[in-house]
Amino acid sequence: MAIDPFSLFDEWFAEARASESGLPEAMSVATADASGQPSSRMVLLKDHGPDGFVFYTNVESDKGVQLAENPKAAILFHWKSLRRQVRIEGAVEPVTEEEADAYFSSRARDSQLGAWASDQSRPMDRRETFEHRFGEAEQRFEGQDVPRPAYWSGYRVTPHRIEFWTERPYRLHERRLFTREGSDWTEGLLYP
Repeated sequence: MAIDPFSLFDEWFAEARASESGLPEAMSVATADASGQPSSRMVLLKDHGPDGFVFYTNVESDKGVQLAENPKAAILFHWKSLRRQVRIEGAVEPVTEEEADAYFSSRARDSQLGAWASDQSRPMDRRETFEHRFGEAEQRFEGQDVPRPAYWSGYRVTPHRIEFWTERPYRLHERRLFTREGSDWTEGLLYP
């Protein structure tokens, strides 16, 4: 029987959607700059499958700059209600322009306008500055579709390692590790 960590992820993700009170698609993405300095933040999973796990952001943000310098990332899902975690590590590449356009056009209009108004990760003198820039974006695109800014896109993390962690009493947790070898996956266990 072929080992398929993506089918297992689909099962767990469906269970998380049914049981999590918050956002089951919330994931921590850890990146590192060229010097190796790590950074982590929460983003939302927007697509997933055997080709990888996708999220969107401003490519000029800290994470975008770090991914340009060091195109690798680690992802962590924590579903407290299920007492489960999924850890993913892999190479990162930008999504296609078509994918970015399609997702951007599906976003709420205020989110689209916010992408135009925000210099993500850069210092801001006061909240009113951002609100003013948001108002300018509203006026600029009044009565028309909001196009995707050139600096806004997505990333796909193509995993080479996926760990499924299940909490057990007395810290005797279960850890299933899937490792990619070429186009195939091997499965093993890790001590808790």
